[in-house]
Amino acid sequence: MDRITKEQVKHVAHLARLSFDDEETRMFTKQLDNIIDFAEQLNELDTEGVEPTTHVLDLANVLREDVVRVSLTREDALKNAPDQQNGQVKVPPVMEQD
Repeated sequence: MDRITKEQVKHVAHLARLSFDDEETRMFTKQLDNIIDFAEQLNELDTEGVEPTTHVLDLANVLREDVVRVSLTREDALKNAPDQQNGQVKVPPVMEQD
């Protein structure tokens, strides 16, 4: 049963700025449909009495103690900067302006 159409694959590819030829579109349509088939098999499992979890292992965050330490001065931090201006590292622009 097809749940994913070629048009949907093309739409998502367009949103992701990807281009697929017809053969790739057919391949991804079939693969995505197979993934949904597999995921739907989970609906057949008896989960009565199973407590919901977010992770299969019982994990807890282990955090180090927050200790104030001496850090670099601004001058030391800027020593190796290839270019600096007004006490900050100067970098080339990353966005184009119109």
